[in-house]
Amino acid sequence: MNTEDRVLTVPNALSFVRLLLVPVFLWLVLGPEWDELALLVLIVSGVTDYLDGKLARTLGQTSKIGAILDPVADRLYILAVVVGLGLREIIPWWLVVAIPLRDVFLFSLIPFLRTRGYSSLPVHFLGKAATAGLLYAFPLLLLGDGAGTVADLANVFGWAFAIWGVGLYWWGGVLYAFQVRRLMTATERLEPDERPTRRERPRG
Repeated sequence: MNTEDRVLTVPNALSFVRLLLVPVFLWLVLGPEWDELALLVLIVSGVTDYLDGKLARTLGQTSKIGAILDPVADRLYILAVVVGLGLREIIPWWLVVAIPLRDVFLFSLIPFLRTRGYSSLPVHFLGKAATAGLLYAFPLLLLGDGAGTVADLANVFGWAFAIWGVGLYWWGGVLYAFQVRRLMTATERLEPDERPTRRERPRG
């Protein structure tokens, strides 16, 4: 079997665990409001997000399914967290809307990529930096939903990471759109029966 076709790998298992914890986080933060356990879930998510990419490269366990699972897990986690914190009124609704709106914008570019035989382009560094910033921001904002010096400091640093994260998230999205535009002008359009012949997926 081609190593890229492997499914049962350590990085993929970590990504799958992150996916399973998404509904757990929502239940904790919206049901009993056990913020300490919800915060622990966010920390586990951040650690596994770091480890699955590092282990994939270190152990030589990169795979096609991993390249899909990792960004999907990140997107679902970010969506779940912003919705959960929005419903708890910990973050404003403009932030709840701004983050998934960027992903909707990028998703709308896929039909244009398919006319050139691509399903996606490699993830830009800014997108990875933005995701990291947001994954730092949300636990801090959740921790900041309280009283005392620790909560005040967590709130300040959480908003710093959130503002930078959202800014980089959209900046990376705009750069991605420019990449698509350059590809459209530099690559010959393919007929429907020739698509897709080229595929560039984000590497996880």
